[in-house]
Amino acid sequence: MDPLGFDGAWLFSPRIHTDRRGAFLEWFRNDELDRPLELAQANCSVSTRGVLRGLHYADVPPGQAKYVTCVSGSVLDVAVDLRTGSPTFGRWAAAQLDDVSRRAVYLAEGLGHAFFTLSESATVVYLCSTSYAPQREHGIHPLDPALGIVWPEGIEPILADKDAAAPTLAEAVEHGLLPSYADCLAHYASTPGGQQGRPGLV
Repeated sequence: MDPLGFDGAWLFSPRIHTDRRGAFLEWFRNDELDRPLELAQANCSVSTRGVLRGLHYADVPPGQAKYVTCVSGSVLDVAVDLRTGSPTFGRWAAAQLDDVSRRAVYLAEGLGHAFFTLSESATVVYLCSTSYAPQREHGIHPLDPALGIVWPEGIEPILADKDAAAPTLAEAVEHGLLPSYADCLAHYASTPGGQQGRPGLV
């Protein structure tokens, strides 16, 4: 596991075993997580080229931690620190996930998540620590210039109506919509395996 820009975001590059039959890998191991993921839901998203999903996050507590990989095709996966009061608030980090490297991203509660489809079609699967609850789910406009996310050039982004209507980061701050860093740290510490309130991996 390698850090991906700030606390709570990690990149996993699996060891892929290949032979004449094909390949085998362990794409997720809960015992490698410093704060094990309490699995409540598994999602599968199929997208065409140019689809931009996100930027999504959930209220904390309980929030929703995610473990994301791309099993077919290729996407640019993006995490954003949306925890007000965090020393890295507003910072973003990106990693390409695809069906060759088989990499995965772990995102702690309080972080925003989005991905952009690079291939003609891509299938993304992700494990979630809590079940989907519409009243706790929120979004930030992924093309907000204040975020400064560098999306792929030459591909017109395709957004869902709700994502296109999402507030900017500044608007979310103004209306108190974002999780606080203090609340996130307290939540991390209260969950099984929490170590000193900081999410991470060994």
